[in-house]
Amino acid sequence: MAVIAGEKRSIMTVVRPVEVPAGGESAEKQEPTLRLHIWLETGDGIFFGAGRALLLAKIEEYGSLRKAAEDIGMSYRAAWGKIKKTEKLLGVRLIVQNGSRKEGHRLTEFGTMLKNKYFRWFNEIEKEALRKAQEIFPWAVKCFTEETSKKILQCLLAVSLSLSPLDAGSLSPLGDLIECVY
Repeated sequence: MAVIAGEKRSIMTVVRPVEVPAGGESAEKQEPTLRLHIWLETGDGIFFGAGRALLLAKIEEYGSLRKAAEDIGMSYRAAWGKIKKTEKLLGVRLIVQNGSRKEGHRLTEFGTMLKNKYFRWFNEIEKEALRKAQEIFPWAVKCFTEETSKKILQCLLAVSLSLSPLDAGSLSPLGDLIECVY
């Protein structure tokens, strides 16, 4: 349990077990993949998780809730509802409108902070889970999101430096940092 804004909140981590492959193939030949889905929830359901963090990252990238929702394959209504539900539970806005309706949305300072802290939390848990899996199991375990995490980090770095993700990956210090995530 975590305490957020004076309320107790559940923290749930789901780790799917590695199944032994059919046909007698060993796990060593299959190289099992670590997969995690972590989120925060209250008695009312999901409070914040990967989907909302990704939605905020895409709003930041596009400056548009509609474009962000389209990019991740979600309806505008669903995206709006998820943002509003989290804002209601937190009692603080995550996004605000840029001027008129047609000018899109941007993250609030709190929305940016929450997105960044979620990605940090996820990466730290994932690194520790991978370390423990490699320590406990007698075979190599790879990280499912290694490439995805690099791309997310690359995009976050690019947004913070006002570069395109491709430019961020080509810069030597950033490229080294991206390679050192795992």
